[in-house]
Amino acid sequence: MEPNCSLRCPLCGNQIDVDDAETRMKITYGSLGGKKYCFDSNDCRKQFIEGPRIAYFSMEIGIENNIPTYSGGLGVLAGDIVRASADLRLPMVALTLASRKGYFKQKITKNGEQQELPDEWNPAESLFLMPKNVTVVIEKRPVKVQAWLYEYQSPTGGMVPILFLDTDIEGNDPEDREITDSLYGGDKKYRLKQEIVLGIGGVRLLKELSFNIRKYHMNDGHSALLTFELLKENNFNSEKVQNLCVFTTHTPIEAAFDQFSYELAEEVLSKEYMMSTMKQFAGPDNLNLTYLALNLSKYVNGGSKAHVEY
Repeated sequence: MEPNCSLRCPLCGNQIDVDDAETRMKITYGSLGGKKYCFDSNDCRKQFIEGPRIAYFSMEIGIENNIPTYSGGLGVLAGDIVRASADLRLPMVALTLASRKGYFKQKITKNGEQQELPDEWNPAESLFLMPKNVTVVIEKRPVKVQAWLYEYQSPTGGMVPILFLDTDIEGNDPEDREITDSLYGGDKKYRLKQEIVLGIGGVRLLKELSFNIRKYHMNDGHSALLTFELLKENNFNSEKVQNLCVFTTHTPIEAAFDQFSYELAEEVLSKEYMMSTMKQFAGPDNLNLTYLALNLSKYVNGGSKAHVEY
């Protein structure tokens, strides 16, 4: 049996009995994104490696207590969607930020005041580092983005890979190594940098790691910059991009929309994304990521019936 190969087929979930001679003859091997897998049939191998997937983007995903990359409802729901998709054996890959310092640990002082402390974790202790990385341009600097792989395995046998995106890479500027440190941390500029890594870096990593993506699902507006990358890949054909994208909004009021001045966008974003394109799809006054996601998605979900009515 090959090293690092699971004893369970990642597609159908069947247990693989390596002690059985007949079973060993049927085992096939394959690699996705540099991670080796074994399968109980060639059909499973082909479907898992080459089959189309849904790419689910979320700023936070609550999948384990000791992976503190979530703050509340949005992340818990994202984790539940990953679990349900694995239960149903849906072909999906999820993307989020590594958030090495987590959200925060809450400590209450004797005076009843809240103290916010880092909730640090090290992806290297429990996740698999994917062998390839990509580069995005932030403030005219090249920034490398890598991915750590977590595999959520359902009791039903289905498995959904989660990619935790990370800029803490040797060779990156010290400031850029901190982009994926803290969930929802920092100022507007820091937030925009994170959303470049998630949206643009995420699309590029999926391509570099040879994932075959048929739909891009944005869980809230944080990852909406992925639409700029898809526009560039599709010769700025907005109809093609709309057919690729799905958007779920959770708080459909303007105060909850991620918005950035175009002055800041020009400073931080790469020049390959034209200002005229931004204003066409994200609004004339500010880079509004909710507007961007709405305008470039063919299908839009609300978090509840009240959201849909709104």
